[in-house]
Amino acid sequence: MSTMLLSIKPKYANVILQGKKEYEFRKKRCRDGVTKIVFYSSSPQKQVVGEAEIKEIIEGSPTKIWEIAKHAAGITRKAFYDYYRGRHTAVAYKLKNVVVYEEPKELSDYGISHAPQSYVYLD
Repeated sequence: MSTMLLSIKPKYANVILQGKKEYEFRKKRCRDGVTKIVFYSSSPQKQVVGEAEIKEIIEGSPTKIWEIAKHAAGITRKAFYDYYRGRHTAVAYKLKNVVVYEEPKELSDYGISHAPQSYVYLD
């Protein structure tokens, strides 16, 4: 059981926290055993805004992942394919039990001094 803190653009963090985006897409898979994601909303917000459990991690071609996730992707088809341009593999984290923090937290609350490019493990 492990947790990762993920840097995410505020517009995508918001749709996750509103329950409109049930998948988080990445180019690389996290290590085995990660069961929770903590969301760091990047610039201009620069705060930790919520968390979610990982229901499952799906890997495959971008086309396969889009077919699975498009109903709850929270992004446009164009944005999805732009993100994976030139890539053969896509990773989708299926989220569940999303929690919105009433009071956003700072990275320093997690012992982190600067925002990770993609993600950092918390334990």
